[in-house]
Amino acid sequence: MPLIHFKQLMKFSLINLGLLGLSLISSPSFAQTSASNINNRSLAATCANCHGTDAVVVPNSGMPAIGQLNKDEMLAKLMAYKSGAQQGTIMPQLAKGYTDEQLNTIASVLGKK
Repeated sequence: MPLIHFKQLMKFSLINLGLLGLSLISSPSFAQTSASNINNRSLAATCANCHGTDAVVVPNSGMPAIGQLNKDEMLAKLMAYKSGAQQGTIMPQLAKGYTDEQLNTIASVLGKK
């Protein structure tokens, strides 16, 4: 293959590769999905201090095991703490610090699938 054709082919390939990369990186759905996933996991991670990572409770910690709850059960408990219908030591104060949407996100991430 003549050198001139090889250079043109490489230039064309690099331009196409660059355009493909830019379209993937700048794609709104790609960026939003990644940022949304990070935000969702970060919200759920706030529960780890007491309830363990990914809702797997530390044995003999005295904390309620929330990992067996499905999304709806977990959301119902969180909303009950927020409204004051459920009594607790720290959970009522913590739940009031989140919006209903944030509590729904936490229940979605940590609720048993």
